This record gives sequence, C-alpha cells and structure tokens, in this order.
Amino acid sequence: MVILDEKTMYPPPPPYVHSDPVSPPPFPSQSRPPPTLVTLPPHLLLRIVYETFPPGKVQNQRKVLYWFTMSLRLVNRALYVACMHVLRSTYLPAYASLIRPPYTSDPFPLSLPDSPFASYASSSSPLSSSLLPLQSMQRETRILDLYIALKVREDVWTDDSELHLEREESFKDLFDLMQPRARLEDLIRAAGRREGIISVMSSSGTTPLVSSPSPKKGCTTRPLPFHALSVSYSPRSVGVVLMTKERKRTIVQVPRSREETLEDSAKKLVRELRAWVAANPDHGIR
Repeated sequence: MVILDEKTMYPPPPPYVHSDPVSPPPFPSQSRPPPTLVTLPPHLLLRIVYETFPPGKVQNQRKVLYWFTMSLRLVNRALYVACMHVLRSTYLPAYASLIRPPYTSDPFPLSLPDSPFASYASSSSPLSSSLLPLQSMQRETRILDLYIALKVREDVWTDDSELHLEREESFKDLFDLMQPRARLEDLIRAAGRREGIISVMSSSGTTPLVSSPSPKKGCTTRPLPFHALSVSYSPRSVGVVLMTKERKRTIVQVPRSREETLEDSAKKLVRELRAWVAANPDHGIR
C-alpha cells in the first residue's frame, strides 16, 4: 500500500515544445572544423608529447628526447613550446649540477617579476602558447638550450656505441665563459631596471623613458635598452659593452677576483653604469 503525501509532491515538468530544429546533444548545430595540433589547448598538446615516451629502457627515452630536439620541436610554434618544456625540465638538474661556485644560475623564463610578459602568466585567463615569446628575455635560457642540444646528442651517441666517449671539453666553454656571462647580463638587467638606467622592450614593442636620480633636479635621463647591451667577461675584469649600428664599445669596466660572486660584480657594474648614464643623458641609443 502506497501513501502519497501531497506536500512532498513536485509539479510535473513543462511540456516539451519542438520550436526549432536542433542537433541532438551534445553536438552543436554549427559545424566546427576538426581540431589539429595547432588548435589544441597547450595542456592537451603537452600531454600528447609526454605520451610519446616509451616505457622501459632509458636508452629508448633518450632517443625520443633526441627526436624532440632535432625534429618534433621544429614542426610549429605550439610543438616547440611543448617540447622545450619537456626538455628543459628533464635536463635542468644536470645543468644545475655543472654550475661552478661562486657562480649562480636562473635560466628559466617568466620567473622574474620584471618580465614584460609576466602579466600574462599572473592573469586569471588561460595562457595561450601563442602569446609567449619563443626567445626568452632571460639570456641564460639560451645557454640552457645549447647545453640540452649538446647533451642530447652526446647521450644518444654514447648509447649507440661503446667507443664514443663524452668529451668534457665540449661543455668547458659553456660553463667557464658563456653561462657566467649570460647570468651576469641577467643580473645587470634586473638591477639596472630597478635603478632606472636600463629598459627592456615591452609587450607592445615600445621602450618608455624612465626618470632616474641625477645630480640636476628634474633631469630626465634616457635608459639604455637592454638589447643593445652585452657583457665582456674574463677572470680578472668585467665590463658592459654598448652595441650600435656603427660600432661596439666598452662603456664601463671594473676589476674582479676569481672568488667574487656574479651578484657583487653586477652591483659594481650597475654603479658605474649609473654614473655613465648621468654623464651622458643624451646618448641617443634607442
């Protein structure tokens, strides 16, 4: 016997009215082009790239990394971003282990608050790979990429033949000269922006003027663009080189010792660079 309680009974659903012809769910009425590797969301494309790793032997996985470096990342921009994410995260520990004290390292892009593209990463909207620059403002990232290209090749050649020996001198120039020089350039960029004497290209492609402290009250100096600066590096001295269409010249130079950290060298160079910019407010470099 069933007892019905009128208080707990709900009204019946409204009648179904077939007004316009619609496609059966879940398919929309408008036709959409089939997705491709270019139109896939970055997280799905990254998952597909990860699924290409074969289970089992490390030698087979190294061959896949070699394929990433030599072939797959060259297909298009989206695959380049996905492949470099896998390659950099895979080889970063080995790269960091080769940094020689007192040197430091920070090669990853978009990890600094002074990046003009950091606003994309901090926004709540989903980040599209088409918004990010392929070349990072962090110059040490290029050194990491060079190390990856060299290390991937050496690993595969070692797996293919027991007669191949990894040459230690292959990495000597990277970590004796190129890595500390690139790291020093990144430190100068960060400190120079805080001082108002170095500018970086914004996401709109413009380089704004920055007012910096100067002996004359109200004097506005034009900061030096970072793309026109590089560092001359040696065990005994470091300097800042200004590159123009006409020539390349060293504008500041300071001595250093072998035990001196790159952070201390950057502070001395920025101090000298601030004095140079104050003495040359109309340098005309854009």
